[in-house]
Amino acid sequence: MEQEEYTKEEIDWSYIQFVDNQEILDLIEKKPGGIIALLDETCMLRNSTHETFAEKLYQKFKDNPHFSKPKFSRSGFTVHHYAGNVTYQTDLFLDKNIDYAVNEHQVLLNASKCSFVSSLFPPCEESTKSTKFTSIGSSFKQQLQSLLETLSATEPHYIRCIKPNNVLKPAIFENSNVLQQLRCGGVLEAIRISCLGYPTRRTFYEFVNRFGILQPKVLGRSHDEVTAAKMLLDKANLAGYQIGKTKVFLRAGQMAELDALRTEVLGLSAKKIQSKLRSFLARKKYIELQQCATQIQAICRGTTARRRYENLRRDVASLKMQTCYRMHYARKNYVEICSASTNIQSGLRGMGARIKLRLKRQTKAAVIIQSRCRCYLVRSRYVRLVKATITAQCGWRRRVARKELRNLKMAAKETGALQAAKSKLEKEVEELTWRLQLEKRIRADLEEAKSQENKKLQLQLQELQLQLKDTKDLLKREHEAAKEASEKAAAVPEILADTAQVNELTAENEKLKSLVASFEEKLQNAEQKFEETEKAREELVKKATDAESKINELKNTMQSLQEKLTSTEAENHVLRQQSMKARPDNMPLLNMHRKSNLANGSLHSDEQTPHGTPMEFGRRSIIERHNESVDALINCVVENVGFSEGKPVAAITIYKCLLHWRIFETDKTNVFDRLIQIFGSAMQKQDNNADLAYWLSNSSSLLIILQKSLKPPGSSVTTPMKRPQTQTSFLGRMGFRASSITVDMDLVRQVEAKYPALLFKQQLTAFVEGLYGMIRDNVKKEISSVISLVIQAPRNAKAGLITDQGSYWQTIVKHLNDLLEILQENCVPTVFARKIFTQIFSFINAQLLNSLLVRRECCSFSNGEYVKQGLDELETWCTVAKPEYAGSAWDELKHICQAVGFLVIFKKFRISYDEIISDLCPVLSVQQIYKICTQYWDDKYNTESVSEEVLDEMKKVVNEGSGQGTSSDNTFLLNEEISLPLSLEEIANSMDAKEFQNVSPPQELLDNAAFQFLRS
Repeated sequence: MEQEEYTKEEIDWSYIQFVDNQEILDLIEKKPGGIIALLDETCMLRNSTHETFAEKLYQKFKDNPHFSKPKFSRSGFTVHHYAGNVTYQTDLFLDKNIDYAVNEHQVLLNASKCSFVSSLFPPCEESTKSTKFTSIGSSFKQQLQSLLETLSATEPHYIRCIKPNNVLKPAIFENSNVLQQLRCGGVLEAIRISCLGYPTRRTFYEFVNRFGILQPKVLGRSHDEVTAAKMLLDKANLAGYQIGKTKVFLRAGQMAELDALRTEVLGLSAKKIQSKLRSFLARKKYIELQQCATQIQAICRGTTARRRYENLRRDVASLKMQTCYRMHYARKNYVEICSASTNIQSGLRGMGARIKLRLKRQTKAAVIIQSRCRCYLVRSRYVRLVKATITAQCGWRRRVARKELRNLKMAAKETGALQAAKSKLEKEVEELTWRLQLEKRIRADLEEAKSQENKKLQLQLQELQLQLKDTKDLLKREHEAAKEASEKAAAVPEILADTAQVNELTAENEKLKSLVASFEEKLQNAEQKFEETEKAREELVKKATDAESKINELKNTMQSLQEKLTSTEAENHVLRQQSMKARPDNMPLLNMHRKSNLANGSLHSDEQTPHGTPMEFGRRSIIERHNESVDALINCVVENVGFSEGKPVAAITIYKCLLHWRIFETDKTNVFDRLIQIFGSAMQKQDNNADLAYWLSNSSSLLIILQKSLKPPGSSVTTPMKRPQTQTSFLGRMGFRASSITVDMDLVRQVEAKYPALLFKQQLTAFVEGLYGMIRDNVKKEISSVISLVIQAPRNAKAGLITDQGSYWQTIVKHLNDLLEILQENCVPTVFARKIFTQIFSFINAQLLNSLLVRRECCSFSNGEYVKQGLDELETWCTVAKPEYAGSAWDELKHICQAVGFLVIFKKFRISYDEIISDLCPVLSVQQIYKICTQYWDDKYNTESVSEEVLDEMKKVVNEGSGQGTSSDNTFLLNEEISLPLSLEEIANSMDAKEFQNVSPPQELLDNAAFQFLRS
């Protein structure tokens, strides 16, 4: 209908083409030869079945492009509709088509006394033949035809009803299903027409009659309506409109622009009338004051001129004296400096010449060394590549199929193990919570047991030392006795009876030696046990200390959260009180109307006379000046006013103006709503990180100031000076502002905020979080497509050789540099920059590690070297970016760094299980390490992975976790959507209130007389 009207008015319009469904409609309902016609014909035959009906369809439409037969069905057929293919089964087509309503039944129900039942069954039209067969399909066609005739006679105002989901539950949208319904219903084409069309249209007479005030000369009789309309549109500088035969066609929103221009012209006219009246009154008063001031000025000017002449004479004399003295002093210094500079220059020139000569020699030697080194590196690399190529081509095809089969088998086995690992981790969390409570009890028991054990061990040690000493003395005496006996035996050989005694002493000596050895062994065991007990005690003391530190941290966190909760409850209490006061049933209708007008800056009432009183004129002038000031502020800050002293100018200017106008202390105002609209319009540019960063800097700075300044009513508020009670009405605020009290704009003041200010603070917090999330998600979206490429080294398509390309990693670094540059240019607080980069690096870490775990071709030695080089580039970037922006972002890559470090390590078969878990990969879980070890293959040196014993031990640990039910299918995968929370206290503590001093406001506002307070 709209396109027909555009054609009728002969405006410049190109038709939107639609898909023609006439061929499909002919296939279904054409007579004769359509599907419905064949169905009716088949129903008239007695012996017809659904198979014969399907066979007729196959023979009739076998050449039709919109009809096809399914491969494995004898009773089905497929129709290629506009929105997709639909397959039908003819099993019950004949029965359903014959099951029609009997005319006698319809007549009976139509004769019902119930109006609702009789309306459902209207009287049937009399047929020419009483026995004519009418099927369900024919009735359906007739009803559709009647519906089309009814729709054609109406104007198309309609709503498309769609089925959002198949489970019939609210707030669930199945995207593909909804899009399919919109496509089938023609809604997309209707939207295209609405977007490209002209929704606003007016006749020439209506248009000129309403907007003729914009160009008064077109209202004369010398211009016709068409020419007048064109002149008005040119005056308004509108683009995209169309002039028809009888109407003016406008784009969406252009009528609102014309109304705004019309309102502006009317307002300027009213202001001009007021200015003339005020000029007359001011001129009359000025003439009276001028006559009085002329005589006073003449006397004052004479006295001032004489004093000024005397001061000028004294200034000239003093200048001459100063000139002579300064000339003498300057010449003396010049002579000294000239002689000193000559000596210094000669020495520096000689030193510079020697340095240049040494640099030339070093450069020449470096060039020779580099040429030889590069030649050697290129040659050695070429030899390695040739050798690697031959080895890879020989072994690759043989190993691929076998390894792929083994990986599939192991992946099937790991499913149960991963489920068990997840359950095990959940139990470990509960166990650690219980252990933290248990360690406090154990610590006291250990202290007591330690003291008792130490005493016991010391007593045992003393007893053993005494026994050892006695044994040594006894052994010494036995040695002496044996020595004397042997001497006597040598001197008196005839005494043979002492041989038995010598043997007995020797046996006793051996027995004592064994006893000494046993005592020494017991002593060593006691000392070893004492050392082990001491180590265990130290470990338990360390654990208890760590537990106490964690408890203290939790207590501090709980205390800060309690303070935050108290502040939030106070704010909510104020908000609830204000919302209860604002309810319509708590105030009369007339008072509510007057107060709402007062809050919006309007002082008109129903009882106001056309003439008014002088007081009312004064009030209106104050309100007008205030509205003009607010408009000037909004028009200024909506543009990019830049930064001053590293702080956003717009945020500081808004705060100073709101503080000066006492907006924070008012009960009703619309200034906050207009500011929220400015920040809301910035969030519509979701893809422009520069604009998002600019508004994030302004909104966060304003939020920091409000957090330090606003306090809920009733809380302790410290102010630089004691003020009288705040007047919440607008006239009271303006009167207070005109008093002699001035506001110190150099420091952030704390004020008792009312309901609008607290609500504005909450809305501003939501905008800061939204802008922060948009910038983070935009960068993730930019680098996500590159991360899937950097996990695997680029290869030559012919030989499978690794190249030196690092463009993908350089792309990631470029995105990071671009983001850092945008954040620095827009002076975004460093706490936001650290959070953003930390989340980006966490996203990179999760993406790279998950790709490494699920893609076997990435677990190779050469690929590990390639990824390690890229990680080195990221580490270099973190170093260059400085900790104030990068923060601890590099620590987020610890998982992928340890995994890549394990891939590139040599002689993996010599590494033990404890070394891998404790030293090489302490952050990675056993499931992740086991996954990497089973998928690892060396494509460069053809070395082996870890030993079978290590793999068996890992598998045992994984199976134990699986048996306990602590693992799942994705336990070894990292979460890619980790979001770091933003704390309002953390943001507020990141900047000091003194940093906002000395910020220069925009020059546009400084030139305005209403903003002279910004100069203070």
